[in-house]
Amino acid sequence: QVQLVESGGGLVQAGGSLRLSCAASGRGYNLVWFRQAPGKEREFVAAIWWSDDNTYYADSVKGRFTISRDNAKNTVFLQMNSLKPEDTAVYYCAADRGWALINWKIGKMDYWGQGTQVTVSS
Repeated sequence: QVQLVESGGGLVQAGGSLRLSCAASGRGYNLVWFRQAPGKEREFVAAIWWSDDNTYYADSVKGRFTISRDNAKNTVFLQMNSLKPEDTAVYYCAADRGWALINWKIGKMDYWGQGTQVTVSS
């Protein structure tokens, strides 16, 4: 069992920045960020592979968000810049032993965090 604990959410004005963190209790997992806005389905945001730190982003955040990881601390980060009101959501960190991006995009992950709220005011 892997525990994932997110932090760093909050309230920010449009155009501002936030940095989310997710601390994992285990090593060797690929880590993915998702978000869920009120009344909407959960959506894939960004992923980082354990083996080579390769990254992948949803089109909606590409160029604004950056995912990174500190393997020594088993922590993944999501740097969010140029935030927009439509980025408002609960952001979830998730972990998976598998490698298939196609599964991650539909939310098939092994473990989930509890989420952290991000609110962007206009």
